[in-house]
Amino acid sequence: MEWFVNLLTNSSSVAHIVLLYASVISLGVLLGKIKIGGISLGVTFVLFVGILIGHLLQLAQVDESMNVSVINFVQDFGLILFVYSIGLQVGPSFFTSLKGNGIKLNMAAAMVIALNIAVMLVCYYSFMDTSDPNSLPMMVGVLCGAVTNTPGLGAANAALDQIGAEHFGGNIPVIANGYACAYPLGVIGIIGSIILIRYIFKVNFKQEEKNFQEHNGNQAAMKPHLMHLEVVNPSMNGKTILQVHDYLGRDFVCSRLLHEGHVVLPNRDTVLNIGDIMFIVCAEDDSEAITAFIGKEVKIEWDKQDVPMVSKRLLVTKDKVNGKTLGSLHSSSMFGVNVTRLYRSGIELFASPNVTLQVGDRLMVVGPQDAVDRFENKIGNNANRLEKPNLLSIFFGILVGVIFGSMEFNVGMSMPVKLGLAGGPLIIAIFVGRFGYKLKLVAYTTNSASLMIRDIGLVLFLASVGIKAGGNFVETVMNGGLQYVLYGFLITIIPLIVVGIIARMYYKQNYFLIMGMLAGATTDPPALAYSTATANNDIPSVGYSTVYPLSMFLRIISAQVLILLMCS
Repeated sequence: MEWFVNLLTNSSSVAHIVLLYASVISLGVLLGKIKIGGISLGVTFVLFVGILIGHLLQLAQVDESMNVSVINFVQDFGLILFVYSIGLQVGPSFFTSLKGNGIKLNMAAAMVIALNIAVMLVCYYSFMDTSDPNSLPMMVGVLCGAVTNTPGLGAANAALDQIGAEHFGGNIPVIANGYACAYPLGVIGIIGSIILIRYIFKVNFKQEEKNFQEHNGNQAAMKPHLMHLEVVNPSMNGKTILQVHDYLGRDFVCSRLLHEGHVVLPNRDTVLNIGDIMFIVCAEDDSEAITAFIGKEVKIEWDKQDVPMVSKRLLVTKDKVNGKTLGSLHSSSMFGVNVTRLYRSGIELFASPNVTLQVGDRLMVVGPQDAVDRFENKIGNNANRLEKPNLLSIFFGILVGVIFGSMEFNVGMSMPVKLGLAGGPLIIAIFVGRFGYKLKLVAYTTNSASLMIRDIGLVLFLASVGIKAGGNFVETVMNGGLQYVLYGFLITIIPLIVVGIIARMYYKQNYFLIMGMLAGATTDPPALAYSTATANNDIPSVGYSTVYPLSMFLRIISAQVLILLMCS
């Protein structure tokens, strides 16, 4: 067994490092699946296992000092992969989330973040030793744990490395210990705040769902509506579809036309006659106006007509289509098909001619079989092509992100500010996810591939931080650890309760949206899972997805700014 003992204790071997990480990650992921009260910590448990194994290695007097550079590299590279995949995920919805009702929800989420920082500073100046340079960084770690935001912890660590150990008496504070102390009660506090707001306002779930459906008219602007209309309006007789479209001033697609018993695939120049039956797809909130102008709704079975038409979902997979508008493809005039709907990220949209296509979009196409086949060749429809990872977009984006994060900005502080290895790749990833098509970069990745990259980066980062923090974790707990738990709990619940009440009383927001908004403001998946399970609908997911992009961005940037502003 000497070889096995050597494997465990010889820290200079590559096999030892691989074994160390594999043990921490596999055990952490396994324990993270355990649920207590329906709540699990998920892959975050890797951090706690890393702390435990780091502590055991110290007790066994296994010297990992020669591996510090390796552990630091794995930690930073894992952080880059993690934040970059998050940026690609939130990029497409980052800017659209700042429109309509999303403005109010994002303002509430930003208020939560600001109050989290305010409560942390109050605890710091009221109860901590402000003369100790380690106190504030530790409180930033507590802040990140209290709101269960791991990327913020990574950003704060990167900022501390940027400042240097000499500012802290020769050793950079191990803020992961503060994070670990505050995290478990942070998860409980978030869910507890959601429950408390429910009882404060005596929320009736059935009434809330009814109110949401009645007042959710903003979704109708893009939700497609299908109907069969018979042309009754005499003023339309002899007019082309383009003339009718221009007169109405509303977008619609006529995918099929029944004229004198014959099915016709119409285009913009098709002439309408009284008695024609149009199969129209339009935005839901335009349907009443279009119906009132054209005629009346009828029922018809197209399969029984004389000219067979097919409806087929086609996948956009060709790079040369990426970034082009739907109208620029001239689907009707050149290919003889009509595109009626578009599916993106699980959302069904009305296929407006001005919509910009992205690789991974699914189009509902209607027309004769041969015409649909020609259009299929135009856009690709090769699902196997999407299974291949777009490594260029990932590593080119990381290249630009690291360079951007290393740029120095003079903003009147004692030292130049850099976005670092967290902020730089995050911002570049957001822009690649949203505007990458302008540079011919395909940002699309399958959901499983995106999750794989994100989780690999996360567990590498957490394992590294845990292993490094394990050596002095017990000392941290003995010297103020319980205080960190209390401070973290206050940082968690006070802002959530205050903003939840404001969102309900003054913003008049639906409780289900508030549930999702509070979970999104803390970027906490367990809280979202609890909310959707309790509500028994997907409305909390709407609030969560609306505020998540901005909240994640603000959490990462604010953690860096706090360290750079107040510790440098």
